[in-house]
Amino acid sequence: MSAEQRYARQAMLPEIGYEGQRRLAEASALIVGAGGLGSPAALYLTGAGVGRIGLADADTVSLSNLQRQVLYTEAQIGVPKVEAARDRLAALCSSTRFECHPRGIDPDNADEIISRYDIVLDCCDNFPTRYLLDEVCARLHKPWVHGSIGEFYGQVTLFRPGGAMRYRDLFPDRERLCARPAATAGVLGTVPGIVGTLMASEALKTIVGFGRTLDGRLLTLDLKNINIDIIDL
Repeated sequence: MSAEQRYARQAMLPEIGYEGQRRLAEASALIVGAGGLGSPAALYLTGAGVGRIGLADADTVSLSNLQRQVLYTEAQIGVPKVEAARDRLAALCSSTRFECHPRGIDPDNADEIISRYDIVLDCCDNFPTRYLLDEVCARLHKPWVHGSIGEFYGQVTLFRPGGAMRYRDLFPDRERLCARPAATAGVLGTVPGIVGTLMASEALKTIVGFGRTLDGRLLTLDLKNINIDIIDL
């Protein structure tokens, strides 16, 4: 297959061009959480031509996932998400390398796994993992994109190495938040689709180096009332 033909519509953008496409092909991204946010993020990073993508998730596909986790099919119920996601994404782009991390990210493996990637996307659903990503990415000087959702609402931001704002600064009440269970509230299926796609856009801009990112800013989304705000942090 011709890479020039495949990415022609993207490479014709002056902000990307074929140099930017080369950067994407040489880049690596780790997606932590292959669920509602990870599904669109992984699809669009793969479609854009990111050369190596890591998938970290310890869960299996369930029937209740299918309303919003668009990577999966009914035939994959019971299959580990990282394997089901890899198979779907490999069918989309055979030139991208996919690496599965079926234990997910935890304090024992976070440094070793994160050190192998250029950028991290936080698509998880719990606060302990988010604070862990904050610590490890700061220590290893890795940029990371944070996204979270609930009901009709979502938010996205980007943390860069050495930036003025970290996740722990944005959400300082760590003990209380980490005591909360993983998200179980209802969610409109399109919310993670939009937020995950915005996360992929932030990652692509960061890899290629164009446009204004959400570094130092927080985008909030309200699909119930169609409101989008950007808050300076």
